Amino acid sequence: MTPAIVWFRQDLRLRDNPALAAAVARGGPVIPVYIDDPDGEGAWKRGAASRWWLHHSLVSLDAALRSKASRLVVARGPAAEVLRGLVARAGARPVYWNRRYEPAAVAVEAAVEAALAGSGCETQRFNSALLFEPGTVTNRQGRPFQVFSPFWRHSLQLPVPEPTRGVAGALRPPPRWPLSLKIDGLGLRPRKHGDAGLAATWEPGEAGAARRLKHFVGNAIGRYDSARDLPGETGTSMLSPHLHFGELGPRQVWRAVKSLSKETGIFPLGKGERVFLSEIGWREFAHHLLFHFPETPTSPLRPEFRRFPWRPDPRGTRLKAWQRGLTGYPIVDAGMRQLWHTGWMHNRVRMIVASFLVKHLGLPWNEGAAWFWKTLVDADLANNTLGWQWSAGCGADAAPFFRIFAPVRQGQRFDPDGSYVRHWVPELSGLPVAYLHRPWEAPVEVLAAANVRLGATYPGPCVDHAWARAAALEGFRQMRVSHLA
Repeated sequence: MTPAIVWFRQDLRLRDNPALAAAVARGGPVIPVYIDDPDGEGAWKRGAASRWWLHHSLVSLDAALRSKASRLVVARGPAAEVLRGLVARAGARPVYWNRRYEPAAVAVEAAVEAALAGSGCETQRFNSALLFEPGTVTNRQGRPFQVFSPFWRHSLQLPVPEPTRGVAGALRPPPRWPLSLKIDGLGLRPRKHGDAGLAATWEPGEAGAARRLKHFVGNAIGRYDSARDLPGETGTSMLSPHLHFGELGPRQVWRAVKSLSKETGIFPLGKGERVFLSEIGWREFAHHLLFHFPETPTSPLRPEFRRFPWRPDPRGTRLKAWQRGLTGYPIVDAGMRQLWHTGWMHNRVRMIVASFLVKHLGLPWNEGAAWFWKTLVDADLANNTLGWQWSAGCGADAAPFFRIFAPVRQGQRFDPDGSYVRHWVPELSGLPVAYLHRPWEAPVEVLAAANVRLGATYPGPCVDHAWARAAALEGFRQMRVSHLA
């Protein structure tokens, strides 16, 4: 029997992998392949943090395959050309893969289909990344949803497929293994700065994903509805990078949470569990929007925002202060420093820093989306686009533009004891909590006792909140007048 090729993409796991399961069920040899194809990502080539994660995830996947008497064949180049060459050299006929839904990835799949069609090679594609494929969820008029609540209500009426089984025994090897690059040879690990913060925070790979899911479901999900907004606590799942790289599938998460009702005898699930599953719904909604509106990574869904009067920043001074966590607003700076050190940021703080960039600094949301893309380990085009357009008020079901987060109030409300700010902005750790989120209002003697010198050890506010709020609202007014003219 000819070998089957399984083309791994963002599905770097052995369990609940429909493409791999189909190849194993066939009964013949299996050649697992990963293709490094940066040009196939279009304008959204992976940032340094994502490349770091990918390196370690590939190492983990290769080790898992070797435990099954197999290995990962690594190649580089345009996916269509690489697969066509592998099919010819290995005598392989079926090629299986799991779909991706980003515009560039969809184009790559079409090119692969075309390249293999003339060789008589069977191809099959599967869904492993989402609960529901984007094209299957539409409103009564057959159109895509643009508001989350009806989208999720409709989705909850659909059956969620059960995860596919993992590989029980050894994988049959091909008669001869194709040549393979070494994973180290892909040059994915960062060169400019160390990865100590990433390594101390994360365990990429399927095993790490399973451990994080088990810990979250067993220890934190019951209070998720209240703890998820507190960045100083471990109240979120931190599963986003594992889901993005496909080390864990949403169907596995769904089943793990739903099984709680059977294990505890509580039905229906508690509020924490229901709120968490709705976050899985937001992930589905993000991919739904990207699939139906592929222009949104660079263009606002609401066209009037193309005329928004952003404030010029010719030297990039305001943008750099935001990127480096030196805005003078502690909750904002804490979030940006957490991002740089760990490749991740708490979701509540993501909303705060995004609002600050757009509405306090007057900078385009695209600038923030691009920085997140470079620095997040969970940089996902669908989620990144939804999040930034939501914060900027220019996307589907977005927060109104005139909803402007006050960073001091946000810090006081969601980091009431200051533990988050003290950790990530240690130069302010000596301040009493009454002034921690507004150090510029602290008396001179309080600053001196905490060894804080504004403008020296920590910057003063880069913009006045009241002025920035008024300027943002005036920009919004001008945009509406321009749009209606």
